[in-house]
Amino acid sequence: MEQIRSLSQLIEEATKLCAEKGRKRISVAMAEDAGLISAIEEARKIGLVEATLVGNPDKVKACIAEAGASESSYHIIPETNEAACGIVAVTEVSSKRADIYMKGQLHTDNFLRGMLNKEVGLRVGKRAISHSYFHSIPGYDRVIFIADGAFNMYPDLKMKADIVQNTVNFARSLGVELPKVACLAAVEMVNPDMPCTIDATALVQMNARGQIKNCIVDGPLALDNAIDEEAAKIKHIKSPVAGHADVLFVPQIEVGNALAKSISFFAKGSETAGLIIGAAAPVVLTSRADSPRAKLLSIAGAVMLAHHQSK
Repeated sequence: MEQIRSLSQLIEEATKLCAEKGRKRISVAMAEDAGLISAIEEARKIGLVEATLVGNPDKVKACIAEAGASESSYHIIPETNEAACGIVAVTEVSSKRADIYMKGQLHTDNFLRGMLNKEVGLRVGKRAISHSYFHSIPGYDRVIFIADGAFNMYPDLKMKADIVQNTVNFARSLGVELPKVACLAAVEMVNPDMPCTIDATALVQMNARGQIKNCIVDGPLALDNAIDEEAAKIKHIKSPVAGHADVLFVPQIEVGNALAKSISFFAKGSETAGLIIGAAAPVVLTSRADSPRAKLLSIAGAVMLAHHQSK
């Protein structure tokens, strides 16, 4: 597949793939928000998904009408208890009746309890589940992935390796054949007083020995050296990743969260979406403040990943 280089292209390629391979079904927990259903309706109209909506049936139907959609286009599962909405929706995915698990109006803790439920959830063995933001940024010829700025707070080395692998697998679903991963730090040299630089070096070695696959990992690298070729040249950094990173791996959640949101607010013309990855199926965890466009982009990313995982 051709590498996807913008989030507008993501929607085009997801539409083509679904036309060829078929739509994916999305299961929405507590689907009682008209803005959310507007995004799902757009994804349905362009051929990406069919949807199962779990929630209070009267509220769900009112939101469908407010979104200008038709009840006949959706499968509605009645459930009025918030916590149960998560369990019912995730069971649709774990039982293979749906392909993607998505958050509606329920609180995030109830949504995640569904995802992590031991009987019907989506955890795969002991592998860490993680989050990836993905961005189109004016002036860059590729999608930039940031992990993990929303789910894992202070990962240890094993979790970091899982986060990198999850993000690489997601990037590959968007056509990045050999993702370049930059392990970010404040400096480019290993400093025993900065633990993230030591972990970065370990991740590089794990990649070299095949413990992290299908990518090139380098670090520690400061942000400028990771994304700007000229900055890397000035500092005499010779690396296939420096200046060309696809994945910006951050050492802790504050770094990734601030970096992703700074792109959203400061980089005019940029677009941002996000997914929870590393589970048995893609998980769409959007904010109520996200625009319908951002929700559509997250759905499109989930569709691409679902197709990739079904190979």
